[in-house]
Amino acid sequence: MATKKRSSSSSSSPKYGLAPWLAIAALVLLIDQLTKITIVRLFSYGESQAVTSFFNLVLVYNKGAAFSFLSTESGWQRYFFTALGIAAALFITFLLKRHAGQRMFCTALALILGGAIGNVIDRIAYGHVIDFLDFYVRNWHWPAFNIADSAICVGAVLFVIDELRRVNK
Repeated sequence: MATKKRSSSSSSSPKYGLAPWLAIAALVLLIDQLTKITIVRLFSYGESQAVTSFFNLVLVYNKGAAFSFLSTESGWQRYFFTALGIAAALFITFLLKRHAGQRMFCTALALILGGAIGNVIDRIAYGHVIDFLDFYVRNWHWPAFNIADSAICVGAVLFVIDELRRVNK
């Protein structure tokens, strides 16, 4: 009977399990929630504190998704984005288990997982996501964001880099 050799691109390595990736996600989640709790305790809604000539801390709420997408809708988006975040977390956990030996791929997914869960917690607990990082140039401000959003973006960049490396092999 011939045995199929497992490719490192589709299987887990005995060296890695699910635990390291869940630990990264948990660390992102912990930092995200602690920073949000701190900002909520120190700031009133809309209050801003200049930190540098291009960065403020500000407490704002986002009822939508990235860049306040759908934030002005009637409220259905809270449940939609909560369900989407939960579904993404379940799928990512499946992918992490299946591909645990792929370090960059799983690091990317772990960052996205931690960020997604962080924002889901906000939606469930408060009905909105707490944002507080405000970067700007002169009078032009990027939409405020948080640690969870940052982890999701970094994870997405790592995911693209990993895929480009895989394609180039």
